[in-house]
Amino acid sequence: MVSLAGGMPNIADLPREAIGAAISKLIAENGVQAMQYGSGQGEPFMRDKITEVMAEEQIAAHADDIVITCGSQQGLDLVTRVFCDPGDVILAEAPSYVGALGTFHANQCEVVHVAMDEHGIVPQMLRHAVHTLRAAGRKVKFLYTIPNFQNPTGVSQTLERRRELVALAHEVDLLILEDNPYGLLTLDEQPLPALRALDAEKVVYLGSFSKTFAPGFRVGWVLAPHAVREKLVLTQESATLCPPVFSQFAIAKYLDEFDWRGQILVFRDMYRARRDAMLEALPEHMPAGSQWTHPRGGFFVWLTLPEGLDSQAMLPRAVTARVAYTPGTAFYADGLGSRNMRLSFCFPTPERIIEGVKRLGEVIKAELVTRATFGIDVTPAQPIRRDLTVGPAPDVN
Repeated sequence: MVSLAGGMPNIADLPREAIGAAISKLIAENGVQAMQYGSGQGEPFMRDKITEVMAEEQIAAHADDIVITCGSQQGLDLVTRVFCDPGDVILAEAPSYVGALGTFHANQCEVVHVAMDEHGIVPQMLRHAVHTLRAAGRKVKFLYTIPNFQNPTGVSQTLERRRELVALAHEVDLLILEDNPYGLLTLDEQPLPALRALDAEKVVYLGSFSKTFAPGFRVGWVLAPHAVREKLVLTQESATLCPPVFSQFAIAKYLDEFDWRGQILVFRDMYRARRDAMLEALPEHMPAGSQWTHPRGGFFVWLTLPEGLDSQAMLPRAVTARVAYTPGTAFYADGLGSRNMRLSFCFPTPERIIEGVKRLGEVIKAELVTRATFGIDVTPAQPIRRDLTVGPAPDVN
């Protein structure tokens, strides 16, 4: 099986023996503190280190405004719990991260999708969504966005688009929740300023070490204005008492004693080779009528199938052919995305990626032949709409 489905980072290039020795030393010298309860906000030395990491994307922040979380996924949940009541509306890109959609649904919020183009979320569509929903008496709590190498499309917001979104947030008085796990994994250019670097008032920022170090430690963070930070700490304490202390000690030691910036450059080279392998294989093996994004970083390519095909229905045949992907419907709250699939290039080797794309292309071509031979119209029926999508689905190639 070649899995192009999951977003699991490849950490094989980490200096694991050296990291293991450093953690062993940590236990010997600081084990009593590292294995004890800690602060609900997170350890001060860890928060100081995070300010250095965020400075790579031009964020100027104070450690007091950071709350450590159990991965950025918990940060998503904490922010949603603080801001939202059942029935409130959260705006999100179309499509959007499946983990965020699950969190919003679990908190009984309604997701309204806003269209994207090749530059990211479309400001005019966002303005229209806010005005339309508020005119209908709905409470819009925030916009959830992944500006860098978005999951699942791989699309990034341009600097001009980021400035437009920040200006629009002030115009319509809208909070932005910026989720940025991939920002430092740029493959073709230097990192762009984060939305939080452009505005400290309207942006709550989510960060994580899962993609730039290792996901098993489960350390992320929220950078928020002071009043929001206090509520996040109380919510964190009620949920977990304190974030993982040992993990904070271990990551802080890694940031102190290792060339973590150099390690990110190693990751960039490794992911670039995988990205390039996928982008070179797709035109060779995909049938006419297929389209895909060209990400400049991150982990994902967003594939649009030829007319009449359904990625969810086709998945069992792909698995039989020993290739896996994530159907596009997982990334919409309203049932759309049947012609789409997310392909991940982060974990398999370039050779395995090429083989996986070849197998997938064969499955898609066979599906098209079957449809043509038997004259089957498999255009998916219109889904039952649980939520509103503002604007058309993205057509980015």
